[in-house]
Amino acid sequence: MAPSPHALQPLRSWRSLLRSFHRKQHQTRAISAATLRYRTPPAPLPPPDQLPAGMTYAEYKDIPRAPHKIKIYPPPATAVKRCPEPLHTFNLSQISTLDPTGSRTRFLSPSNPDAARVGDVLLVRFRSGDPFAGVCLSIRQRGPDTAVLLRNHLTRVGTEMWVKVYSPLVMGMELVQRKEIRARRARLYYMRKPKHDRGPLESLVEQYVRNKRATGRGLVGGGGAGKKDRKKKAGAKEVAKVGTRKQIKV
Repeated sequence: MAPSPHALQPLRSWRSLLRSFHRKQHQTRAISAATLRYRTPPAPLPPPDQLPAGMTYAEYKDIPRAPHKIKIYPPPATAVKRCPEPLHTFNLSQISTLDPTGSRTRFLSPSNPDAARVGDVLLVRFRSGDPFAGVCLSIRQRGPDTAVLLRNHLTRVGTEMWVKVYSPLVMGMELVQRKEIRARRARLYYMRKPKHDRGPLESLVEQYVRNKRATGRGLVGGGGAGKKDRKKKAGAKEVAKVGTRKQIKV
């Protein structure tokens, strides 16, 4: 069935519009091409007000003139040449400020054979508050934000604590016991399960403190500067003598 003429009328109107559009576009292209081809040359520059004696304008125009020199300024010094690794330099400056003796850095340095590793039992003493001991589950090396994750049992509840190594609130860290067999993993999260959990470490820490008082060893990984720090270090032994169970109960 053929379509009615009324249905073809909108299509015819569109065709007529397209024909007129193409016709105008062709005329515009022809006009622009003719304008580019037959454009009049620019008018010559007017002669100067005063010419040298016995010289025409054509001779004056042909006189060679020195090119205008543009002053080129040297580029400014970039910060990349002065400090190729700004973040690394900033971290080193912060570590040197927080740990002037370098003992805390050596305590967890991977290149130090006597450094603490995951699986070891660590005892952390703070400027204020009771110390905290636990099994090291993970060591996060982040420059000034280096921290260790310790796990212990307090009131029969498993407790974990992230300890910032370079924090000014940390007075020192001690290695209580090394793991007999070196762990092959970097994170001992499987020790959270009851099968591998070591349980409370109160008796182990108390035995370590008694041996320490007998031998007279000091803090491992301690650091700090100033008169207050030195006074607190000198009075650490006196604090340990009074209320040992209260101070070491973790």
